Amino acid sequence: MRIVGFNLIVLMTCIYNLSFAGAHPDADKATLSGKVTDKLTGELLPGVNIYIPDLKTGTISNLDGTYLIENLPSTRVLVQVSFTGYNLVSVTIDLGTTSTYDFTLEESVNELHEIVVTGTAGSGEKNRTPTPISTIPRTELLQNSSSNIIDAIARQPGISQVTTGVGISKPVIRGLGYNRVVTVMDGIRQEGQQWGDEHGIEVDEFAVHKVEILKGPASLTYGSDAMAGVINLLSAPTLPEGQITGNFLANYQTNNGLLAYSANLAGNKEGFIWDLRYSNKKAHAYQNAYDGDVLNSGFKENTLSGIIGLNKSWGYTHLHVSAYHMTPGIVEGDRDSATGQFIKPAVLNDTTEVTEIAGDDDFKSYTPLTPYQDIHHYKAVLNNSFILGDGSLKATLGWQSNRRLEYGDILNEGQYGLYFLLNTLNYDLRYNVSTADDYTFSFGINGMQQVSQNKGSEFLIPDYDLFDIGFFITAQKAMGNLDISGGIRYDSRNENGEDLFLDADGMIVSGSDPEAIHQFTAFHSTFTGISGSIGATYQFSEDLFTKLNVSRGYRAPNIAELASNGVHEGTFNYIIGDPSLAPETSLQLDYALGVSDQHITAEASVFASTIYNYIFQRKLESAFGGDSLSEGYSTFKFVQGTANLVGGEITIDIHPHPLDWLHFENSFSYVSATQKDQPDSTRYLPLIPPAKWRSELRASAKTLGKHISNAYVMIELENYWKQNRYYAGYGTETATPGYALLNLGIGADITSKDKTLFSVYINANNLTDVAYQSHLSRLKYADVNNVTGRSGVYNMGRNISIKVLVPLAFTSM
Repeated sequence: MRIVGFNLIVLMTCIYNLSFAGAHPDADKATLSGKVTDKLTGELLPGVNIYIPDLKTGTISNLDGTYLIENLPSTRVLVQVSFTGYNLVSVTIDLGTTSTYDFTLEESVNELHEIVVTGTAGSGEKNRTPTPISTIPRTELLQNSSSNIIDAIARQPGISQVTTGVGISKPVIRGLGYNRVVTVMDGIRQEGQQWGDEHGIEVDEFAVHKVEILKGPASLTYGSDAMAGVINLLSAPTLPEGQITGNFLANYQTNNGLLAYSANLAGNKEGFIWDLRYSNKKAHAYQNAYDGDVLNSGFKENTLSGIIGLNKSWGYTHLHVSAYHMTPGIVEGDRDSATGQFIKPAVLNDTTEVTEIAGDDDFKSYTPLTPYQDIHHYKAVLNNSFILGDGSLKATLGWQSNRRLEYGDILNEGQYGLYFLLNTLNYDLRYNVSTADDYTFSFGINGMQQVSQNKGSEFLIPDYDLFDIGFFITAQKAMGNLDISGGIRYDSRNENGEDLFLDADGMIVSGSDPEAIHQFTAFHSTFTGISGSIGATYQFSEDLFTKLNVSRGYRAPNIAELASNGVHEGTFNYIIGDPSLAPETSLQLDYALGVSDQHITAEASVFASTIYNYIFQRKLESAFGGDSLSEGYSTFKFVQGTANLVGGEITIDIHPHPLDWLHFENSFSYVSATQKDQPDSTRYLPLIPPAKWRSELRASAKTLGKHISNAYVMIELENYWKQNRYYAGYGTETATPGYALLNLGIGADITSKDKTLFSVYINANNLTDVAYQSHLSRLKYADVNNVTGRSGVYNMGRNISIKVLVPLAFTSM
């Protein structure tokens, strides 16, 4: 704790001193102005977005195509210029010597110079970053239906999700998930007990403006747990000075009656910025062709979030706050043996628990039945960036409190069994600098302090605390068409688990009690690791590029892997940890080749990775054969091995010129994951997604008549291969048949006098109502239906989603 206190004092002192110095009225100020024109016609373009990502400031070109950005620092910055239907332009400008810059935009059907911020020292072009990165813009998020933000991105090549029904999703990147994926929101990693099978990501999907996905362990700025990659959820850019805007979004989905709405109001007055949002979502039980309505698969979700801050010539300081609340039902899949219908727990004579067949009201209720979870996630993050010399000092301090309660006693519905309280303090201090000779450097320190407590009467993990700290340095050099980058990082984590003694009734007692059960044994562990990355990109031409990267990853075991000893509602097994587990390390090679011209955009990415001390769950057998049972549940224990993963993704977008309105988009992803020196039954790793192919035919139009713009219609086929490479040992997994899903979509902006009145997006997913099970669905292993002989619960059937987005424009200030 002394180390934590020292770091916080240093961090806050830096923030205070720099804020005071930066706010001085004599601080250097610069402006940038100019005009934006069409390259072919020379026409002046109004409404073009000119934005400086590293300063989080920008503007929109006026009706005469001119623009002006004031209160800028006299330093080098990357400026990105974007406009619908045109190539994004990115230029590095020295504001100390340049105050006027004119941009010319070229019409295009594909994005050539997309800017990313994940895993880089500063903003940079995606094609000039050697690490494999994919992006999902807000338009794509709006045009597809989903039940949460992870569900929204899972259609991307190389991305999957471990699901528990439709309300809970965990991201998987190239076959790796849980604590091997870091999810970032508001500039800090999301900490909500990601070790749990049914612990999702506590983020409001409507607050996400853009998603960047870094695949592999090449990111050195996030530390342990980023072995599989990083999912960076980015909020909307700061509005131009003098503007106030808002929007209202409503969504209805037919399958589970999902009702959602989100209201947003944002503004910028003389550099004082704010952004407020409230979102609400609820759904009853979903349905499919085999199970009918799936009992207790509904959920409720509420989120209130906001940003306030200052954008000035010295940099910016932004405070993000959010309060997230979700109550998902827990699907157990129990059925009546005679009829095969779902059954629910009930109370007889106020004293006896019985079961009864669920009725229509149970399936259509928006209030979850017992058992269910009650999850609160509170967060406050202070993001700061101060211009210091030729670079910027970024300081981030975040606090999160995750409170996860589970209710499973029908005789005492108001009493929780499990109650995990996890408090996390995140800190990050780094200096980024770009030089005139095209070097970019970043070095810093970051980590977290965590304290987790059991507040309930059931126990799966012990009370614990950890302190995590990492030091890193990265560098990048641009040499014409060649970009080289690399870096190194050192991490150290101290983790301490506490003793827990219980009596025969499960009550906490002293360790001196001779009849006490030693549920958890205290441990004190220190894990250290070195990670690194080196890679290069080469632009053969404007249309052709290649990437190569070699990286080493590191991950410390999480608390569940080290110390689990118990079972709880929402899982179908008893889990045992091992405090002697060693940290995982990995070595990965990535290569990519991409092309983009007026007829086709394509990229092929391949990777090969070896993970040493790979941690996974293995089902235990009893001495007499069959499953080893603990408290009536199959018993799993965390073990280690050496894993080899190979695979890749291919994307091809055919847009034949001059038929620029027509796109035929295709993607394929595949991963093979095996263990070294293992027999056939334990050769393959668990929870590995099957090969996936997605084809989409899309037609779009900028305008249709006087009142319709940005119209589109699409038809999509998602095909998932059979997964017959699974961890068969000890009955842990079973094969999963392949399936194909047909989807349709249509949407447009409805306009009047060149202003958008509202936008509408309609999707029909699984149009043919295919009954299927995802290989990564946890409900696949629920009880057998004795009437049909089918095992587990199936995924959602046909679903039609209708979204309406209404922009709210206010008079500029």
